[in-house]
Amino acid sequence: MHNEHPQKLEPALYVVATPIGNLRDITLRALEILGAADVIAAEDTRNTAHLLTHHGIGAHRLMAVHQHNERGAAEKIVALLRAGQSIAFVSDAGTPAVSDPGALLVRAVLEAGLRVIPIPGANAALAALSAAGLAEPHFLFYGFLPNKSAARLSALQPLAGYPYTLVFYEAPHRILECTADLQAVFGAEREIVFAREITKLFESIHRCPLGAALDWLNSNPNNQRGEFVLLVAAAPPPQAGLDDSAKRTIALLLGELPLKQAVQLAVPITGANRNDLYQYALSLKTPD
Repeated sequence: MHNEHPQKLEPALYVVATPIGNLRDITLRALEILGAADVIAAEDTRNTAHLLTHHGIGAHRLMAVHQHNERGAAEKIVALLRAGQSIAFVSDAGTPAVSDPGALLVRAVLEAGLRVIPIPGANAALAALSAAGLAEPHFLFYGFLPNKSAARLSALQPLAGYPYTLVFYEAPHRILECTADLQAVFGAEREIVFAREITKLFESIHRCPLGAALDWLNSNPNNQRGEFVLLVAAAPPPQAGLDDSAKRTIALLLGELPLKQAVQLAVPITGANRNDLYQYALSLKTPD
């Protein structure tokens, strides 16, 4: 049970991360802030009331802040902060304002010259990354892709060559069509990790090539259930050296011309590196 008379907090918007599944994934500091704040602004007051009750915190100070009322709620919150109130802001799960409402509210508070204090904690993308076993040190957090396939393909295309692990969120009813689009853009060889129901009872983390991903999803209806974090491996580094077309070109030219002239002509035809062409031409001229 928490102190009935917690210490007064300084007036500020406290952006509080809450569990993404397991209710025990909340920090001691987050519990302190939720217990002591004058107002708790929540994306879904029923959901937050359940969390507060579970931890023995009174739920009588709740106000709703969701994507449909965020601008109006921001004005009220700025007024409360100016009046010396402390406000804890929570989303349904995880860290607010990351693929969740909150960014507009935080901006409005900052623009009013008031203080915003982050209370860090659970985050689905980072939890999934930590257990994915993908070695690339850089990642790009994309969040939710567009709902419709054509828009989704357009969004994915520019990401195909990025040398970073790509992190997406996806809903269960779109997981098959989204995975098909990922394979279409990134190819069958690229690895994907399905991190499903992270921290919840039926958590699973499965890694496979994109070419085998649809078979895995279809092998068991449970594999398509729950909230997904999708992690796609970074694009492989571009292959050094010559492609097959450049090799064929230099071989044909060598049949008709001296080595130096063949290389000189092959550069504008193939667009390949002059030195790479020269070394390859030399290897064809010199028996092993």
